[in-house]
Amino acid sequence: MFRGDHAVVHRFATACRAGSSAAIRSLLAAEVTAVSDGGGQVAAAMEPVHGPVQVARCLSELLQPELALTVEAVNGEPGVVLRSVERVVAVMSLKVTGPKVSTVWIVLNPDKLRHWE
Repeated sequence: MFRGDHAVVHRFATACRAGSSAAIRSLLAAEVTAVSDGGGQVAAAMEPVHGPVQVARCLSELLQPELALTVEAVNGEPGVVLRSVERVVAVMSLKVTGPKVSTVWIVLNPDKLRHWE
């Protein structure tokens, strides 16, 4: 990931913090896909979600005003971490293609999030 990608991740995080579905959509590539993993323990989409409208909707359902959102290193690249007062509830890894996010991987499985505590 190069510097331009970092800027896209930060704009994505800002749009998520604002809770603006339109702002999130504007940063998603036309062919964007979101894949989530709840590990059977928390609600998550069973199949990949495709398209900016559907992915923005999926993200908007995840984003809650009481959650703190930070940009942190996820697998060595900037990603988005969502925390409640008690624990990490989601970690998002992003693939950036040009000026847009083309893939969003969302880890919701509490077992996989333990090391983020």
